[in-house]
Amino acid sequence: MNAIILTAVWGIVMMFGGAFIQSKSTPKYLAIAGLVVILLANCYELQGGISFFAIDVKDALHFNSFNLTFINVVLIATLFYFLLSGRDFEKVGAHVSEYFALIFFILCGVCIAATFNTLLMLFLGIEIMSIPAYILTGSDKRNLKSNEAALKYFLMGAFSTGIMLMGIAFIYGGNTDVASFNITNINLGYGPVMPKMIAVGLVFILIAMSFKVSAAPFHFWTPDVYDGAPTVFTSFMATIVKAGGFIAFIRLFENAFGKIQPQWQSLIVIITAATLLIGNLTAVFQQSVKRMLAYSSIAQAGFMLLALFALNQPAKDGLILYTGAYSIATIGLFAILIKMKDYTIDGFNGLAKQQPVLAITATVFLLSLTGVPLTAGFMGKFYMLLAAAQNGGSSWLIIFAVLCAAVSAYYYFKIIQAMFFKESNADADNSMLDVTPAFKILLVITAVIIIVLGLFPGLVIDWLYY
Repeated sequence: MNAIILTAVWGIVMMFGGAFIQSKSTPKYLAIAGLVVILLANCYELQGGISFFAIDVKDALHFNSFNLTFINVVLIATLFYFLLSGRDFEKVGAHVSEYFALIFFILCGVCIAATFNTLLMLFLGIEIMSIPAYILTGSDKRNLKSNEAALKYFLMGAFSTGIMLMGIAFIYGGNTDVASFNITNINLGYGPVMPKMIAVGLVFILIAMSFKVSAAPFHFWTPDVYDGAPTVFTSFMATIVKAGGFIAFIRLFENAFGKIQPQWQSLIVIITAATLLIGNLTAVFQQSVKRMLAYSSIAQAGFMLLALFALNQPAKDGLILYTGAYSIATIGLFAILIKMKDYTIDGFNGLAKQQPVLAITATVFLLSLTGVPLTAGFMGKFYMLLAAAQNGGSSWLIIFAVLCAAVSAYYYFKIIQAMFFKESNADADNSMLDVTPAFKILLVITAVIIIVLGLFPGLVIDWLYY
């Protein structure tokens, strides 16, 4: 509860602060200060402390070590995002404080999505998380691609929201035993045959949630939206917003539909395999690193879907670790990309000679996204595969996921090859934008954390068992 209230309050503070703060750099430090306070308050609640706000939510929200740990990971990843990319908000437009306010509203939605206990709160959490993202996508009003991406995102998002509401209506109507939106009261103990209304509602919600996490075949909006949005906001949408969709996805299906998992598990298998295949194969052919990362985020979603397939304790452990590893590595990589003038793979040619610190840290991030041992990304993938193995009957899916991870090494290593083994084109402008010593230090710290989590994953996972 602490995180939900404080993110909303701080979002309002940032929004009204924009009317009084003249400096473009001040909102960044105000946002970082607020995020640290929110993180400490959530840690206090996770450690067994009570909420600072005595609000009776009528069982609409549920707090436990899993969702509070997830919120902690999201807040820490956002802190790195502010530290590495906060200054780049100023390049998007004049409304810097308002951009930070929208980020805090998204965090509020993510916190609700992580703790909802009713279908109504699920809807509110998803929409609070999505609507500010539509605005951030179109925030670069001078860029036609940004305007187009925002329109596509809004239309597709509104369409998926309609499907979600239809699914909720079918589930409520089919749940004749207990007329309740509470996910723990949905009576699905119907045996081998699922009622038709429940089945239709489940499929509708599955489609809507697959859209939110950009799972195939509902991923078509992702490359255009991520490519058209300002790069600094693409970084946030590809990590924190996606993670918020996944925690809602898993929480809903575990608590509301867990009793009939065998009846919908085959659908998850198909979606997972399609997401892994389409995301990795399409990323191979991309020349723009930004667009390649958009497709690779689809492939990463395929691995995270293994947690939904398994729904066991290793799946929860893995989701927490995978969220942190993927988010921090992607945020770090996008922070470097923002400094580039050329977003193509050729734009990275010879970067190791020009900016060795950036090249080495980018290599660590790419190795983590690939899943190379001694990185946090490897441990995240390991836990996901372990969860799928313990679930049983999924050997082919595990092998397929490993093969897809091998394919991802091809396009991630193309960037490493360009940085270390290719000479920069004399005619190309490979100069970097605003690379300060402080930025380099933050990148090194981020890369070290990736390696430390790869060696000691318990630093994050142990939070689940407080």
